[in-house]
Amino acid sequence: MTDEKIMIVEDEKIVAMDIKDSLENFGYNVPCMASTGKDAIELANIHNPDLILMDIVLKGDMDGIQAAEIIHNHCDVPVIYLTAYSDEKTISRAKLTSPFGHILKPFEDRELRTNIEIALHKRELEKEKMLENENWINSLLNNIGDAIISTDASGKVKLVNPLAQALTGYKQEEAFGKPIEEVFRVICEETGKTVSSPTQKVLNEGAFYGLHDKTVLVSKENNRTPIDVIGSPIKDSHNDVVGTIIVFYDITERKNVEKSFLNYSFSSDSRNTLNL
Repeated sequence: MTDEKIMIVEDEKIVAMDIKDSLENFGYNVPCMASTGKDAIELANIHNPDLILMDIVLKGDMDGIQAAEIIHNHCDVPVIYLTAYSDEKTISRAKLTSPFGHILKPFEDRELRTNIEIALHKRELEKEKMLENENWINSLLNNIGDAIISTDASGKVKLVNPLAQALTGYKQEEAFGKPIEEVFRVICEETGKTVSSPTQKVLNEGAFYGLHDKTVLVSKENNRTPIDVIGSPIKDSHNDVVGTIIVFYDITERKNVEKSFLNYSFSSDSRNTLNL
């Protein structure tokens, strides 16, 4: 018995049961079956299968292609289409959902098994590539000379690089999964009030430079550091926002220079006034 879970979406009950028997004979687990697009979406969210065998023509208002598109966008579960139709229009629509395979009915067990094994292998390769890319990005963020916090789309912290850890006072393991507002506490220097969430600002406005005038970071130990903030969205291949990157800079030195310049200008103006 393998660990892979394969979900069947087929509105002909006899056909669905035949496919289920075949999959179980191959050693796969079939956690659920659906007969409509709506049920397929709901069950995919519940069971999170490794692969879906999706009939294109389904009863109801939603066909298999529409259901697969929604599932792909929300669950990112690979789909193999099962269909008796091979017209150009149907194939073109199906291609837009990036399927992992397309099997014409009627099919033999050998054809079904081959397509499933290829799809699962392709999925595994994509997972490895994604993990490799994520490790590369994390390594880059950890070694860059700026303070960086990354979050998911809901504003939960995923990564706090070393410089950001030093400024916020939170270690990576402490910050992970917390709302960014708990780790990245920013107030207005003049009023002392908490400023808006950087993640929410990115979601509302897209990339931004400057979270608020005279922003101050309050660390875990209540140390206060004047900062500049830049925020930008992280988008997936569908251009959907899946997270945010918040970059911030300690501008204490710049503030001190500005303060010294203002003091010098004030002192010079005072001497000129006295000389007059």
